[in-house]
Amino acid sequence: MEENLLSELQEIKQLTLLGVKQALTMNDTALLTGLSKSHLYKLVMQKKIPYYKSQGGKITYFNKDEIIAWQLQHRVKTTNEVETEAATYLVTGKKGGGYV
Repeated sequence: MEENLLSELQEIKQLTLLGVKQALTMNDTALLTGLSKSHLYKLVMQKKIPYYKSQGGKITYFNKDEIIAWQLQHRVKTTNEVETEAATYLVTGKKGGGYV
């Protein structure tokens, strides 16, 4: 039980620090995104995720705001948005609806 409590306190500490940090390590980014470190390494190697390297090039860092923006870049429209866009197109012949 004591071990569980210590583990939970450590997780709370990590999440609290994650809330105030702007430059994230690989571990921080894995915690923030829910992606495994190995998947993050793969994305870095393929240059599919924004990242920074330390001066010597050994440590990979991520900007928290950029990672959140990266996660949210492929928005899927709701059914209502698609229906509104289709109705607008049928009435005006133009793509519309104001959604991205």
